[in-house]
Amino acid sequence: MSIKYQVLKLLEDNKGSYISGNYIAGELSVSRASVWKTIVTLRSEGYGISAVTNKGYCLEKSGDLLSTEGILRHIKTEGVFIVETKKLVTSTNTLLLTEAARGAPEGYVLAAEAQTHGKGRQGRGFFSPEGHGAYFSVVLRPEKHRANDAHLITAAAAVAAARAIEEIFNVKVGIKWVNDLYVKGKKICGILTEATVGMENNVIDSAVLGIGINVTKAAEGYPQELKGIADAIANRTQGRDNERCRLIAATLDNFWDYYKDLSKRAFLDEYRKRSILLGKTVSVQVADGAKSAKVLSVDDECGLVVRYDDGNIATLNSGEVSVGI
Repeated sequence: MSIKYQVLKLLEDNKGSYISGNYIAGELSVSRASVWKTIVTLRSEGYGISAVTNKGYCLEKSGDLLSTEGILRHIKTEGVFIVETKKLVTSTNTLLLTEAARGAPEGYVLAAEAQTHGKGRQGRGFFSPEGHGAYFSVVLRPEKHRANDAHLITAAAAVAAARAIEEIFNVKVGIKWVNDLYVKGKKICGILTEATVGMENNVIDSAVLGIGINVTKAAEGYPQELKGIADAIANRTQGRDNERCRLIAATLDNFWDYYKDLSKRAFLDEYRKRSILLGKTVSVQVADGAKSAKVLSVDDECGLVVRYDDGNIATLNSGEVSVGI
């Protein structure tokens, strides 16, 4: 672990209180000069650290900066997650797909303050402004699961994230099949699972689960194509109380409870209860346009069961549906 992360851990462990440079240097067996240089680096990255003569250094309590230690201190699951945070990436999913191919272990997590090319479904982008969201991905190696089971990972993650959001922000969260979370009629979260599958046995070799959650509002607002569709959980522009670190940690904990025995589908009942599509008339995108259908249920494989206007019943396992919500 680098000096920077060790210093940050000590500050996180004593958040809101002053600890002296001598104490930090002694604990880490480094010089006072190294401690000061590290503090300067952390401040340049945006950490609110105050320094007072004869008292030492103090990490502000009210901040909401993303950090490895900030996430790890809130994770309850032991021995699973390895967390890395970066200020700016192209896409956490893109980077972890490369790392997974290189042999990255299951549970390796990458979180970013911002993404320049955040990924959504169907080749779309995911708007990821700096400091306003929880953008993170995790490497998975789901043994014995076939390619068609990848959507179970997405569904489990949807329930996991919904529960974490409700716990931290006290808002009601609904799920729009198959991978979007909604609060007060607006999309606040997208989930994307990308898997590498063995050609001979059709079994998943590795998967990368990516989650993007809009936490606070960016001052510049949303791009034109997202206006009226997307929103943030909180009606403010500033984060507080480590809410993004806590949100990522809670989502990972919740997800792992489901994922460690995915075949039991322990998330399924809650997934159905949170559906915002059941009983509604939707527009289903098909090869030659769109067809109107009524949503009847979500089956045990998380497929969307619909009845078209001509009376035919079908199960959708992929694709796009839309409805006025």
